[in-house]
Amino acid sequence: MYLFRGGMNGSESPEVRQNQMEKWKQWIDDLNKKGIYVAGDPLQPAGKQVNGKKKAITDGPFVEAKEMVGGYLIVFAKDINDAVETSKGCPIFNLDGKVEIRQVQKM
Repeated sequence: MYLFRGGMNGSESPEVRQNQMEKWKQWIDDLNKKGIYVAGDPLQPAGKQVNGKKKAITDGPFVEAKEMVGGYLIVFAKDINDAVETSKGCPIFNLDGKVEIRQVQKM
């Protein structure tokens, strides 16, 4: 699973945003053609958190924009190193974003 952090911060021009979205579409289309795309979507910027034993509900997220998870993708990979190599084509790097690569653990 890829977790995307950073990248666009909301101050980009509409042209930059459109160009970036086209790059994302091309990258995901390429993953689909390779047969390794499973699922994924961008996330809304705001949400809720349920915290602790009292299950207190607060608005969130409460992280800096550059560290906020903006979306996710799930891909098939031989191993984590293969997933790392595949992630290098991600357009988020054009805007100095990050991709966290995590293996999904079966329950």
